[in-house]
Amino acid sequence: MMRGYRIQLAALFTAIVVFVAALLVRSSQTGPDPVPTLSATPTASALVIGQAGTEAPEQPLPTQTPQPVQASTDGVPTFREGLIGSVNRLNPLYAPGNATERDISSLIFEGLIDTNGYGEPVPVLARNWVISSDGLEYTVFLRDDVLWQDGTQFTSVDVLYTMSLLRSPEFSGPEELGAFWRTVETESLGTFVVRFRLAQPLGLFLDRLQIGILPEHALRGIRAGQLESHPFNLSPIGTGPYQIESIHVDETAIREINLRAAPNYAVRPGVTPPAISRVRFSIYPDFDAALADLQAGAIDGLSSVRREQRTPLFLTANDRDLPMYNQLENTLGVLIFNWQSETAPYFRDQRMRVALAAGVDRHAVIDRTLGNAAVPADSPLMPGSWAYLPDLGWPEYNPATSRDLLAQTAARIDRLDGEEEDVAPPPDSNLVAPGALPTPTPTATPPPVFTFNFTILVPDDAAITAVAQEIALQWSQLGLSVSVDAQPLDEYFRRLDAGEFDSAIVEFNLGDSGDPDVYAFWNQGQYPDGENYGGVDDRRISILLERARRDPWGINRSEAYHSFQREFVERVVALPLYYPIFSYVTSARVDGLQLGFIGTAADRFRNINEWTLLN
Repeated sequence: MMRGYRIQLAALFTAIVVFVAALLVRSSQTGPDPVPTLSATPTASALVIGQAGTEAPEQPLPTQTPQPVQASTDGVPTFREGLIGSVNRLNPLYAPGNATERDISSLIFEGLIDTNGYGEPVPVLARNWVISSDGLEYTVFLRDDVLWQDGTQFTSVDVLYTMSLLRSPEFSGPEELGAFWRTVETESLGTFVVRFRLAQPLGLFLDRLQIGILPEHALRGIRAGQLESHPFNLSPIGTGPYQIESIHVDETAIREINLRAAPNYAVRPGVTPPAISRVRFSIYPDFDAALADLQAGAIDGLSSVRREQRTPLFLTANDRDLPMYNQLENTLGVLIFNWQSETAPYFRDQRMRVALAAGVDRHAVIDRTLGNAAVPADSPLMPGSWAYLPDLGWPEYNPATSRDLLAQTAARIDRLDGEEEDVAPPPDSNLVAPGALPTPTPTATPPPVFTFNFTILVPDDAAITAVAQEIALQWSQLGLSVSVDAQPLDEYFRRLDAGEFDSAIVEFNLGDSGDPDVYAFWNQGQYPDGENYGGVDDRRISILLERARRDPWGINRSEAYHSFQREFVERVVALPLYYPIFSYVTSARVDGLQLGFIGTAADRFRNINEWTLLN
């Protein structure tokens, strides 16, 4: 009779032993008792896929810096990470709005799906899944060997409960998260089977299943409106590799959180238990305080969360011979044109956009202005993505060609005499091959002065302003009159939303997965209420994005995205400029760390189970 429960009994026995040992070791410590966490595993394919074995309100932070901590005060191997910000709750449903909370929660909670180092969906709490032929139903088969950190078995009840919280009108987490899940029906088909039904096909739905799952038994009877202030948020129970050991408060803010390797995760078949027994997060009020502790050896890890932090982090790593890991952020910096502008209607003309592309040396601009904080971009998609197409053949930097095309554009506008018309060139135009632009006829006359006057809107950021000024300088040498308009963030976003700009430099966040869904940025239907700020109005581009977004099958989506990138370049829909770089510095005692795809900063912990501490 007890044979079927051997795994659970063994897990329970192990948990009890570790719990008792922890109490003996920590008899002089304060803080909540350990509670269990979550896990992760991967693999994917077509029909049956992957077999597996609102931003939180900020609290005031104390001005003083936490005292340096020792690598281990009780003989337990401890990795010490520095985080900047505040922690109010450790709950995956709220974590997307707070990067610090998300980092910590990612080690405690798991979703049904995660992404691997290439940004592909892989099963974690799921074992595999089946997609219906119409792409509307996803039947997910759950693992039946997962235990919550308190020893309770994970089942479909937990999935349904979590989704019910997200769907509730009372849910106070990120608005877009709740809005999406209110369009998805969730049904249990058994203890370990869940079916999701979508309102319309969505090829990236699997990536939405990364949201951490909550334990129904620990929150039974708690409604979405009660969750935000529930004590569970600071004594969480998950299924992941680490669980809460202690939380330390300094005056009014949490200053340190210790996680301990979760015993119930370690006994799960097919997973690699963490080699590092404890992870200590020190919470700092600012980056400089954290950097000082990294320099003093008081912490083992620190990442750059903003562009200006990368240079001092790089200098620290170089001066102290510390390992520095770099990876591209899943973000695109791009110069967009306002296709709907009344003051610059010529941006609708393909000749004009190709002329501007040929008239600026984008790679040189990024190298000179952003240095080691970014790399030049040549596609609207991310390098390394399964949909990325290299060697797209952008117009080569050629000022002479650019002047010739500008003259053609000016002449055409004169002929139109102010009539409203989409002035894209005819099908037999000599612009159909971006890599082979027309050669202007040699002339001894001075370069013409055109009547094209426009501004480049940018946020009031020194680095981005420098990028815009460099571009404006190169264009001005072609006879254009271009100025840079740097605005505070609030005004910058207001103008973007209102379409009150000629051109602008924008950073598009491409999401927390490797799925290249850029529909929101370039589809016709995303103007004026979406993120298609420039009002791009190209039906071919929109059709390709709609096809790629709806189709659940990777091979079809890949071809659609390849075609989209070719069209994007040929039409010069916008000018991709750069991909920001994510940097992570650790002490020399950390070994085994690898950075793969970075959708969010928390992805640096993707292979934390393989990390070791050398001394």
